[in-house]
Amino acid sequence: MSQGKRSSAGSGTTVFLAEVGVAAALSFILSRLKLWQMPQGGSVSLEVLPILYLAFARGARQGTAAGLVTGILKLVFGGYVVHPIQAVLDYPLGSAVVGLAPIFAVGRGTLRVITGTLGGFLLQLGCYVASGVVFFAEYAPEGVSPWIHSITYNAWFVVPELIISAVVVAYLMSRTAAGSGVAHRRSSAKSRKGR
Repeated sequence: MSQGKRSSAGSGTTVFLAEVGVAAALSFILSRLKLWQMPQGGSVSLEVLPILYLAFARGARQGTAAGLVTGILKLVFGGYVVHPIQAVLDYPLGSAVVGLAPIFAVGRGTLRVITGTLGGFLLQLGCYVASGVVFFAEYAPEGVSPWIHSITYNAWFVVPELIISAVVVAYLMSRTAAGSGVAHRRSSAKSRKGR
């Protein structure tokens, strides 16, 4: 392997780690600035904006990694844990799946961001609902299915965050080179050139 190839491979890893680290740090800080807090956990914040932006600008791999790191940070610095599986569902996995948004994207431009964000948030809602049904069923009112209660409770904060996130990220993507795919084409051309 030539020196140039090793250098470009290391550079790609460095860029990946830097982008993921910055997005995760921003997400963690934004998770502390809550717009609305639910009584039994969950909140509306802007924490997924950096995760989604990175995912749409650079790909699901970077977005998922940033979400995973964000979830681990949230867990370590104040997560509420009743069981290890609940901790994974509510924190690392619940944040990481949002980064998969580009996989669900259909169309181009704003439609791409909205459909992808919807897909990512549906996965996140699935993680939260599973956690709620298995570990927090006692909070369901008498006579109400734990499934219905968990879906309803979690939707109260996931849906507003989805709407805010889709609008803001669609706007940001429309205003930047990343939204037009320019950044992706440049990085692809650089990686081909280094071969």
